[in-house]
Amino acid sequence: MSKASGFLKEFRDFAVKGNAIDLAVGVIIGAAFGKIVDSVVKDLIMPLVNFILGGSVDFSNKFLVLSAPEGYTGPMTYADLTKAGAIVLAWGNFLTILINFLLLALVVFIIVKAINAARRKEEEAPAPEAPAEDLVVLREIRDLLKK
Repeated sequence: MSKASGFLKEFRDFAVKGNAIDLAVGVIIGAAFGKIVDSVVKDLIMPLVNFILGGSVDFSNKFLVLSAPEGYTGPMTYADLTKAGAIVLAWGNFLTILINFLLLALVVFIIVKAINAARRKEEEAPAPEAPAEDLVVLREIRDLLKK
């Protein structure tokens, strides 16, 4: 068997193992879950922050212009400045992504904690009681009579 076919066989064995498939499913679900977290931040948390602060605060559009192109007179928006080649410190976008990460980490922590609690309950479940001594003797007698 050549090295290439051995490598392909080893890769096939790896790819069809449950762990690789579980990982792929986890990545797909994680990507979808990331969109949910983005929506929670954008559609639920940020409106509450805006309400509390008494105005429209959109962190994703907060930035600091470190260096604008010489003679630039266009709009001072993040998209226009970066398109023009300005050096922009996008701290608001970072803050939004950080909030997303913290929420994602919190949800994952809660899920893992719930799973661990369920496992502990399962492990702590009392083992079924052994039958009484006289019942064991009666069963042995019954089994002997069947023979």
